[in-house]
Amino acid sequence: MNEVKLYNTSAEREVYENKAALYAIVMSLEHLERAFAHDSISATEYTAECNKLLLQCKTVSQMVNNPDLIKFTQQYRLSCSAALRRLEVGVPSTIEHGTASGLTGNNAKHVAKTVQDFITTMDALNMNMTSVDKVHPLLTDLLQSVNAASFLPPDYRWKASFRDWLIRLNKMKASDELDEEQARQLLFEVEQAYADFKNILDSHE
Repeated sequence: MNEVKLYNTSAEREVYENKAALYAIVMSLEHLERAFAHDSISATEYTAECNKLLLQCKTVSQMVNNPDLIKFTQQYRLSCSAALRRLEVGVPSTIEHGTASGLTGNNAKHVAKTVQDFITTMDALNMNMTSVDKVHPLLTDLLQSVNAASFLPPDYRWKASFRDWLIRLNKMKASDELDEEQARQLLFEVEQAYADFKNILDSHE
């Protein structure tokens, strides 16, 4: 039987190798999500590994021209709904839902950290720092702090708002910029969330 060549040049070989790497990353993320759901890994270990895989996936995706991951998984017949959900959100479940160990509480240090995250995000937007690689980490830190504030009610609506923004940002390139309308809307929502946060905090004093 004749050997079937998948590539004829070094460039084609690199494409196949990068696709194989992306395949492996997506499947690793799927296994990680399932392991965490079944309490087979600690929150700390999960968060560190998930952050690493999300970063690797973004890097490798850029090397294969940012493929549509849903179509990619369908093409290679991958069953990985949990991984696709995590890739859509762009942050670990512990950050999305505020379950990272050691982060919950109402102590003054934690409240100060949350206030700092609010102010840092608002300052960045006011200074027109609107590229995805600037805004995404700020919103991630803010969502993590807000989720960890146990005095906030379960229906604190800005948690869902920040998650929606992260999903939107995660679909963009790191170098992409929010347009003027998007930046203005995000700043408005962060300011409203901060006002509500302070009002709730005052009611607990």
